[in-house]
Amino acid sequence: MNSRRVSLGTVIIIIGTLVLMTLLFIANLVYGSISIPVDQVGKALFGLPVDKKVWELIVIKTRLPQTMVAMGAGMGLGISGLLMQTMFRNPLAGPSVLGISSGASLGVALVILVADQCFEIVFSTVGFWGDFAVILASLLGAFVVLFTVLYVSKHLEGTLGVLIMGVMFGYLTNAVVSVLKFYSTEESIQSYVMWGLGSFSRLNLTQATRFCIGMVVGSFSTLFFSKSLDLLSLGDRYAQNLGLNVDRTRRAIIFLAGVLTAVVTAFCGPVIFVGVAVPHISKLILRTSRHTLLIAECCLMGGLVTLFCCLISRMPGSESTLPINSVTAFIGAPIIISIIWKKRRM
Repeated sequence: MNSRRVSLGTVIIIIGTLVLMTLLFIANLVYGSISIPVDQVGKALFGLPVDKKVWELIVIKTRLPQTMVAMGAGMGLGISGLLMQTMFRNPLAGPSVLGISSGASLGVALVILVADQCFEIVFSTVGFWGDFAVILASLLGAFVVLFTVLYVSKHLEGTLGVLIMGVMFGYLTNAVVSVLKFYSTEESIQSYVMWGLGSFSRLNLTQATRFCIGMVVGSFSTLFFSKSLDLLSLGDRYAQNLGLNVDRTRRAIIFLAGVLTAVVTAFCGPVIFVGVAVPHISKLILRTSRHTLLIAECCLMGGLVTLFCCLISRMPGSESTLPINSVTAFIGAPIIISIIWKKRRM
């Protein structure tokens, strides 16, 4: 059993991650198609007069909401990935392993593609109500899957059945979406594809603030499960012998991870690789199995990674913007490949 004392090096790493995340938060406000001086960004944030009105609008209306959403989404996905990897004891498990992202995708596909076929409504042209319908459909699809998984986990022993069910549900939803896309118009398919590429810029400042607060609170609330996660990582039987109610804890973890994933997917689309890569980065630099420390580091590292991806996708100095999932794949895929390669050599 590891010593319960926290080393100075661990504290320095966690504080260093917090500092880096803060610097990236500021960089996201400063850099973009137009670079804005740091002092002008500070004035805009504190409501002081800014030299150019357009700078204030860019910071408050565009970059601040996008930055907060990116940070919150990274925290939620990072924690969700850590919970899944600990529960399934599988290093490649991630937020999508339960099929919740697939459920959200199916909900959005039903709204975007079926509405086009049955009512000739193209949601990309509806504005606010179109976005609202997409978010609502995504949440409904995700929660239907989440509660189905919770129901199944009550009647199955172990995690293997839950894992297989999540994977199978992903295949089923992909099949349904493929059929819907086959009969849909090009414009609707494009709307669905754009949603699937992921974005942190779909919320206004008020919505982004609520989203960010919800993600921060939800992510750090998993600290209450840190001791249970330590026991689960040793194996179900060992945890049960030490007095842990394994079934109840597993359902609580599925619920927490599912809610975090569902909310992020509803508002940002299915953001890939972050949930799988962040726990591994955190474990690699902390070199501990204590979940109190891993949860804190995953929260901060998740925010750091998505803020970095958000900045890269914006391509400072350019008018273009890359899809967020293409950037997260560039960062996440090499990490996962390195894990598989390292295990092969062990």
